[in-house]
Amino acid sequence: MTRRLPDFEAWAIFAKVAERGSFSDAARELRMSNPTVSKAIGRLEAQLGFALLSRTSRRLSLTEAGRQSLDRAARLLSEGEALEDEAADQLRVPRGLVRISAPLSFGTAYLGPALPEFLKTYPEITLDLALSDRRVDLVAEGFDFALRIAALEDSSLLSRTLCSVRLMLVGAPAYFDANGRPTHPAELRRHVALAYTGSAQKGVWRFGHPTFGEETIEPPVRVWADNADLLNPVLLAGQGLALQPEFLVWRQIRDGSLEVAMPDWTARPLALHLVMPPSPLRPQRVQLLIDYFARALANPPWA
Repeated sequence: MTRRLPDFEAWAIFAKVAERGSFSDAARELRMSNPTVSKAIGRLEAQLGFALLSRTSRRLSLTEAGRQSLDRAARLLSEGEALEDEAADQLRVPRGLVRISAPLSFGTAYLGPALPEFLKTYPEITLDLALSDRRVDLVAEGFDFALRIAALEDSSLLSRTLCSVRLMLVGAPAYFDANGRPTHPAELRRHVALAYTGSAQKGVWRFGHPTFGEETIEPPVRVWADNADLLNPVLLAGQGLALQPEFLVWRQIRDGSLEVAMPDWTARPLALHLVMPPSPLRPQRVQLLIDYFARALANPPWA
């Protein structure tokens, strides 16, 4: 037989009445009405089958059973008050652990530099960052939120888009000097591709043109990698073309060590999303980090 939940409120009220020696004083301190306090004690005594307090018109005293019960009831009241004080203190001084998942290359390059200011502002918050291009299960694996670079599919997860991320077909000048510069996706069949395996369709590149529509191509791949950052040294060495996220190559494009091929043909753009479990309720420490990342990453340097 399942036991019912103890009447914690009534026990706490009993402890306060015993402490104050008066129903009315206890009611005033607890911000309750006198009848509410009286009914709670009556309810508790009815459940126990014996009296906890002896009442006369002039005096309130503990019965023997009341004296035996008071110590535990007082501890219950004290623990409850401490718990509420601690929860309120969390709002004043946010503390605790926040677990985040983020892509490896992006996290290393852009989350790391953003962290010191947050850690200085909130010294009681602890962070656990898991950097991987693997798509984690937020709920099953206990993450508070994740940063994802993708075109999100429909799901029960909540999401917040922070900024756009273009995919750019790039190669080194030395590669183009040796192999020519493609002007149409069909020409990529004659080129050397370096491919990221974490895309929705491995090895499939899709491009769109404002006049000629869409083209899909599966170029011959020389190097596969589950981390796009690994492909940059091969690109810079002039050994192939790759469809890279702008945040990984914008500096190299700016300094000329990489060049954009087929600028009139664009790959489907992605976006940086902040993805959260379905419940809209989350601890203050988590919301603070979400809002901080949203501000820090809203205007990225590659834009």
